[in-house]
Amino acid sequence: MHIIIFDDMEQATEEEVRRMLPLVSEQRRMQALEFRFTFGQFACLKSYLMLAEALPAAWQPLRFVVGPYGKPSLADHPEVHFNLSHCQQGIAVITHNQPVGIDIERFHKAEDALVGRTMNEQEQQLIRQSGHSEETFTALWTKKEAVLKLKGTGIIDDLHPVLTDERVQVQTFVDREKKYAYSIAMY
Repeated sequence: MHIIIFDDMEQATEEEVRRMLPLVSEQRRMQALEFRFTFGQFACLKSYLMLAEALPAAWQPLRFVVGPYGKPSLADHPEVHFNLSHCQQGIAVITHNQPVGIDIERFHKAEDALVGRTMNEQEQQLIRQSGHSEETFTALWTKKEAVLKLKGTGIIDDLHPVLTDERVQVQTFVDREKKYAYSIAMY
């Protein structure tokens, strides 16, 4: 397993986007330019370059195919599993020889309506009792999203039972200083 976390988001500039554009495949370049704002372009390009860094140079340029729920895979190397995630605080990339999911999120306010829609009773209690509700909510959210990305289903209607699958192992990491959390899910 190879994990790369990038959190120097001050680099998300138009100049850096221009610098990275010629370094990626035509497919990724076109995808990046579909984003309206510099941050989206930067995250799209940077995550590609981070993934390329984790894989053999001979595999360049990377070509992607997309599954029925939007999960990408490598067209020429379907045996390699990867996942990408980004938020305003950072970018996360993981590669592995088995299915894997990763999610990174900046700390979010644990608003009652959102917590009620996304968390089961036990998770809601953890958030209320934690003393760090934003951090706890975000950590739980990244766990759920990493599991959904592992399974390749994308966001589903009922998020309450997502963390009840005992076959799935989830690790969560929190950076209090930079105010983000990320989780990794695998079987």
